[in-house]
Amino acid sequence: MSNDLYIGLMSGTSMDGLDAVLVDFSGARPQLLRHLDTPLPDALRSELIQLCSPGHNELHRQATADRQFAELSAELVLRILQHSDVTADQVQAIGSHGQTVRHMPDALTPYTVQLGDPNTLAALTGIAVVADFRRKDMALGGQGAPLVPAFHDALFRQQLQGTNSAAVLNLGGIANITVLEQASSQVYGFDTGPANTLLDLWFRMQHPDAEHDYDKSGAFAAQGEVIDALLEAMMADPYVQQPAPKSTGREYFNYGWLEQHLKALEKWRGADIQATLAEFTARSVAQGLASGPNPVEKVFVAGGGAFNQDLMARLARNYPAASWTTVKELGIDPQHLEAMAFAWLARQFMRRQPGNLPAVTGASRATVLGGLYLP
Repeated sequence: MSNDLYIGLMSGTSMDGLDAVLVDFSGARPQLLRHLDTPLPDALRSELIQLCSPGHNELHRQATADRQFAELSAELVLRILQHSDVTADQVQAIGSHGQTVRHMPDALTPYTVQLGDPNTLAALTGIAVVADFRRKDMALGGQGAPLVPAFHDALFRQQLQGTNSAAVLNLGGIANITVLEQASSQVYGFDTGPANTLLDLWFRMQHPDAEHDYDKSGAFAAQGEVIDALLEAMMADPYVQQPAPKSTGREYFNYGWLEQHLKALEKWRGADIQATLAEFTARSVAQGLASGPNPVEKVFVAGGGAFNQDLMARLARNYPAASWTTVKELGIDPQHLEAMAFAWLARQFMRRQPGNLPAVTGASRATVLGGLYLP
């Protein structure tokens, strides 16, 4: 068995579940050995969503959720070990992103909060944990996110030789892009705006008894017509127009944000709002892709949004200069890429190598990210 095994854990802005991957880094290219996921229990998910906004007795509720999320993470880690016939002492470390409940990089005193106590996770699994990845970058003046572009650069640049400018687009709760420039070896990237977080929210509000809690394949959005005035108002949002570096989350793009826009409408149909939200995601991504020094030729999509056929079609229409596909064409399942990134970031920490890209986050320098928590 390899002595370069790492586990990555990721739960994104959508808060639809927790992903775990076991990755072998001993070869020239990381090899995914096993993937497991688990939905967040309804009560925990509800609490995490509520903690994204100010509320009653936050300190106690946050501390409780911190432990509960870590316990859920530990259960998933133990399951992936069992399914892989790997023992805890064969794993070098767990890279745990945690669940973001507040990300405020532009506050007077910038801060970011991820739950999932790494002490509990290390104690329950018997494996060293690397966590708290964002705050060092933020301490150096950066946004603390997105962090995955460094992994995209390490994983895909050689594969993409021959393409002048290629992008990896992650469509999770928030959409973020990584653009790899071949001639200059430059990387730029940022959060372009909301993706599944508002699409899922609106779909659930319109279909509380649906089998799925998301718009499968974008079928609901496809039934609607884009409301041009609403789309233009959304595109005029200060965050969307803000230059990079920038990052955002559910604490900004939430129902309160959407509600303010809906108040300006005299009447609307549910499907039209869904279509407009999907078009907003596509338009804001296209604007982000167009902001670089060179036209992007190929876009590889990851995350749950890669399976939304309506959204993928809108993206291609809004940025027709590029060919559109998923990261599966590069040998990675779209659902596994982000968790693999945090396994890689844990390895970067253990090797004392930088995990951020100052050109992406705005930090004053490259640095080792995270802290180590021993079992």
